[in-house]
Amino acid sequence: MENFVVSARKYRPQEFDTVVGQSHVTDTLEHAIEENQLAQAMLFCGPRGVGKTTCARILARKINEKSGASDEDGFAFNIYELDAASNNSVEDIRELIDQVRFAPQVGNYKIYIIDEVHMLSASAFNAFLKTLEEPPAHAIFILATTEKHKIIPTILSRCQIYDFKRITIEDIQNHLIKIAENENIAFEEDALYLIAQKADGALRDALSIFDRLSTFSQKNITLKKAAEILNVLDYDQYLKIVDLAKNNDIPGVLSTFDEIVKKGFDPHIFIAGLGNHFRDLMMAQNPQTLKLIEVGEKTKSKYAEQSQKWIAQELIDGIEICNFADINYKNSKNPRLTVEIALMQLSSLTAHSETKKKSS
Repeated sequence: MENFVVSARKYRPQEFDTVVGQSHVTDTLEHAIEENQLAQAMLFCGPRGVGKTTCARILARKINEKSGASDEDGFAFNIYELDAASNNSVEDIRELIDQVRFAPQVGNYKIYIIDEVHMLSASAFNAFLKTLEEPPAHAIFILATTEKHKIIPTILSRCQIYDFKRITIEDIQNHLIKIAENENIAFEEDALYLIAQKADGALRDALSIFDRLSTFSQKNITLKKAAEILNVLDYDQYLKIVDLAKNNDIPGVLSTFDEIVKKGFDPHIFIAGLGNHFRDLMMAQNPQTLKLIEVGEKTKSKYAEQSQKWIAQELIDGIEICNFADINYKNSKNPRLTVEIALMQLSSLTAHSETKKKSS
């Protein structure tokens, strides 16, 4: 049986131009290598799963290649990785400092990648200060962290800081499309958009969800299956509720809500999501604000279609009703009733406007 390799490892970038969504960092590093203007101490900081360690490894390889050492010469011996989460004591740092003094056997540089550097103890940070300020000419330090605020200012002032940003939903979706095509996995674009949205800017999380979903769906990723495994309400459920509310169908709305609760969804998350849906309908009424809706293209057209059935004031009232229920949910003695009252009010929105028309 062949060993399964997770997508995050299988598709880990080997070159700067394949790193997703961090061109502001990769371009700067490439220019620094070309013009020989690399700092001897660099700090890569940003959220998890956005490419900090990957960029550090690519940079280490590029530095050695630039200095004339080839992989056959064994320049891999010039790259040292230390995980500060498990090697965070003064002794670990002193061992590292002792190694730093020796020049590399091949090439011009020894590169030290210290991951999760914020985990170092205060005394380990202090032991590291002098070496970081005046490293030998052959040593380059690349520090990586998810929590920049935990690093002492004296370390920060000695490093050139590179801030990695959260990866956009579109960038993650496009990357997942490439992988799905490469692996011959059938998919709906809106399903991959949902995965990208759930990953919250971390590509590694998105790839992990993608692997789980491709196994669960037997290489046919649909929006329905994605919503099921991610435990999020399908957009169609909100579209259905809003259509029922538009038709003043209170029994239908309450029955659909009961089905949603029986499936194990939290009523609080449901009412907050419904408020967000009304907000999205408001945005869908105007082509200028349509791009502010964070859903896939296919779903976006459904929102645009549904939004035309409502007048703007009704949607604003809908947002306020949902927001009021969301705020009062925690303080209510009967939270479910709070949501049901909100649903009944939503189902009466258009009834009020019809009554006004008749009276006028």
